[in-house]
Amino acid sequence: MRILVFQHLGVEHPGAFTELWKEAGHSIETVELDEGEPVPLLDGFDLLVAMGGPMDVWQEAQLPWLVAEKKAIRTFVRDMAKPYLGICLGHQLLADALGGSVGLMKAPEVGLARVQLTQAGRADPIFSGFPDEIECFQWHGAEVKSLPEGTVILAGNAAAPVQAMRWGRRAYGFQYHVEITSRTVPDWRAIPAYRASLQAALGERAAGLEADVSGRLPAFKTAAVLINSNFFSITAA
Repeated sequence: MRILVFQHLGVEHPGAFTELWKEAGHSIETVELDEGEPVPLLDGFDLLVAMGGPMDVWQEAQLPWLVAEKKAIRTFVRDMAKPYLGICLGHQLLADALGGSVGLMKAPEVGLARVQLTQAGRADPIFSGFPDEIECFQWHGAEVKSLPEGTVILAGNAAAPVQAMRWGRRAYGFQYHVEITSRTVPDWRAIPAYRASLQAALGERAAGLEADVSGRLPAFKTAAVLINSNFFSITAA
């Protein structure tokens, strides 16, 4: 498959998925939108992936490339009916591009957390092989507030009720970071906006986040492998 990746920050890349895609022989073309790289023609791509970033979906006046990105997502998912994977900001962009809404949370959700599958999530092939409750890694201060028509909530928790969703048959969004690697926490901590949200969410516990995450990395890698396998099975169906 030819995979098009929209990035909004150099350190927010597909992470654990990159190795899996390369091993499977997929080609990856990355567009760094925050650095002014243009959206390419979409026709030649089989999958669109949108990653996270420190910006918010409503900052179109400050970041006009968001307009082009949302249009591309809408075209790829709705008009071309091709598969999509959105993570964190990419999850929110899917909702916004298709007519939903995104807004600030009461407080940022950063660090280790648990999400619960909904009835629809337990039945969805993307979560085949997963337990009803999943430990995951979070780093976000905004959330999906209202859903586009045709969207199904697959997982949620008390902090953000829309933690995973599906639009149509092959467009998925994950609020939490299934792509996490050993570099995620140290790389993101160096970003001022992320460091601020980390401190706001965890306070004195922020210093221990990397150690807290370290022991969970094998389980997170296993989850990424399973999500990846399930997703490509869905796209092939």
